[in-house]
Amino acid sequence: MKFNDFPKLQSPFVRKIINNKYIVTNEIAEEYKWVFENKDIKAVEKIHGTCCAVVIENGVVSAMFNRTNRIPFIGGTLSKALSEGVNNALSKNKFTLQDGIFWGELIGPKIQKNEYKLEEHEWIPFEWLRNHCYYKCWGKYPKTFESISEWFKDLMPLFMCRRGIKDGFVEGIVFTNPDGRMAKLRCDMFDWFEGDRHNDKYQKLL
Repeated sequence: MKFNDFPKLQSPFVRKIINNKYIVTNEIAEEYKWVFENKDIKAVEKIHGTCCAVVIENGVVSAMFNRTNRIPFIGGTLSKALSEGVNNALSKNKFTLQDGIFWGELIGPKIQKNEYKLEEHEWIPFEWLRNHCYYKCWGKYPKTFESISEWFKDLMPLFMCRRGIKDGFVEGIVFTNPDGRMAKLRCDMFDWFEGDRHNDKYQKLL
């Protein structure tokens, strides 16, 4: 089974270094105009974790990857966390043992800052997020830079709302096109964001 890394997602707005911050501007990147023009775009909550893949062959998990790094089933903190996360995903019916390569986000106590306040690790398949954690209000309001910026200030944490937490953490949105194209927009890409920003490659130059 051929394995490819999950594509690196980019912002639909052009980003520039302004006042020592690598932020989005109101200029739309030419190759991402589809985000604002296609009525079938889904705005899916972006989960802040570690991007991992699970390979299923003959109904059995045959391999696990963190990007292109193969994760052994035994040994190491990430191995234990991912195995636990995949088992939890199965028990909660977030995916089935259908043959294929499935990408998702690993979150939990030992991942990032455990923004979702979990006691156990969970591996959240991207397909499950597309079906259960998307903003139905996308497209019902003006798609201007200003309106989107204001909307992001009060984004509802859909993933945490499913656990009854309405004032929880939300990182941003992944825009998904039915043809497979994707783009991302995080809260920390806006000028108004206060707090630690992601270590994007240009941010490291500051």
